[in-house]
Amino acid sequence: MRQSPLARFLLGVSAALCSASSCPSRAQQPPQPQQQTPSQQRPPTQQAPSQQPAQPAAQSTTQPAQTKKPATGPATTQSTHYPILLLVQGNDQSWNLRIGLRGPERLDRTGYPPIPLEPAEVVREGTTDSWTYHAKDAQTGAAVSVHITREPCSDSATGTKFAFTASREHAQIGSAPGCARVATELFPKINNQPTDDDAGAKDKPAPPTVTHFKPPVYVAYIHGTGKLIVKRGTAARTVPGKAGYQPALSRDGKRLLYTTDEKGGENGSERAISVYDWATGKSSELLRGSVQQPFWSPDETRVAFLKSDGSKWEVWTMPQDAPEKAALLYPGEALQLDGWADAQTILAGDLETLSWVGEDGTVKQSVPSADLYGKEQFSLSSANTVRVHPLNPDLLLVSAELLPAPAAAAKNPAVAGKDAATQPVQAFFLFEIQSKRRVLLSPASLSCSFAEWSRDGLQIFFTCHEPSSTAMTIYKMFWDGTSQLKVQDGYGLVIGQ
Repeated sequence: MRQSPLARFLLGVSAALCSASSCPSRAQQPPQPQQQTPSQQRPPTQQAPSQQPAQPAAQSTTQPAQTKKPATGPATTQSTHYPILLLVQGNDQSWNLRIGLRGPERLDRTGYPPIPLEPAEVVREGTTDSWTYHAKDAQTGAAVSVHITREPCSDSATGTKFAFTASREHAQIGSAPGCARVATELFPKINNQPTDDDAGAKDKPAPPTVTHFKPPVYVAYIHGTGKLIVKRGTAARTVPGKAGYQPALSRDGKRLLYTTDEKGGENGSERAISVYDWATGKSSELLRGSVQQPFWSPDETRVAFLKSDGSKWEVWTMPQDAPEKAALLYPGEALQLDGWADAQTILAGDLETLSWVGEDGTVKQSVPSADLYGKEQFSLSSANTVRVHPLNPDLLLVSAELLPAPAAAAKNPAVAGKDAATQPVQAFFLFEIQSKRRVLLSPASLSCSFAEWSRDGLQIFFTCHEPSSTAMTIYKMFWDGTSQLKVQDGYGLVIGQ
């Protein structure tokens, strides 16, 4: 039966939609027979048997030949991979990866921020149902590949059946096996109908990438006037007395450790470690001398701090209610103290190594500074800070000074052309200990430091200023670098809970 132009057009559109959706490409479909059986063949001008009796063969040969070619539908774009959306899941359920129309889109891992991927070529291996998807880590540039084979696969943990067997390779993180399935339920809903909001869609902020996070309830920070502020919910108080710094807040927000500069001592000046009590509204001095950087233990029964013996700084601890029992924990040099990694381990560093020091004073783990800060990227300084993720000990949040070298200036425009030679530019980044993967999160136009985790590990609070200015502002963002917002004026915010 001859098709109308409208029918032919609709067939062409249907083919185009099929190739752009979950339908396999023509290269994936089995070849169709080219010859028809005698019962299927009809002269071009014949009608269906129900409309006209069959004509003898001799009569059909006298019909004029039809030379006009039927019109073809719109050209269809052939899909280079299959299908519309795949979800690849690790066999240990610790990771998953999305493959969309263009290729790999995002890699998610338990305990880490998502990794955005830049799709590259898709290679099909011969005529078999096997594909290799290539991509690039958009944050570090590392090569990523995903191999998919149309073979049944079972999740060893749940016994779930999948249509594809898969494996993932990341140049920094490593390789891992997995399974894959068609995940059409994750594909965005297609809506071609215009709405009243379309005109202002470009002005709307992007939706947040993290939805189930817990804002801090108890915080402390230093106001622009130099006053130390403690907040419990919406109630804010100023710590009385001298201006304090290096704050450390207890989880319940009831006690605040801080230091103040005092006159006297062998070098003409010394510091005092004090504690502010929210219930009484008063501060009491715990210890005085060449001391700095106090931190609560996780159970808040002890305080770790740095103390100088006249030639170097060392790690000391003391009971929170008996400062006279303060004792040396680690005799090695420590230029920075970064708090407690857990209830039995303190994090401290020198110019060469970041060390995890146990209660017996021995080093349980260490990371070379060259691995942590990279080459020609960040400088080593006692002002650097390192914070362990609250739930993942492999993930570190590091604040450090950017080197004003050409290589560093190319990676962060804040270094170039903004008094980089006279005023250091600070930045913060994420570092994964096992893979040595480093991701710079600092806003490029600002100098930022004092980066701190929220207690759920999904937000980062930090202090920034223009490289040519001294005004300090506290910001926050999600751990994947999105949704940056200004919190308030001030600097050095710390979080209780």
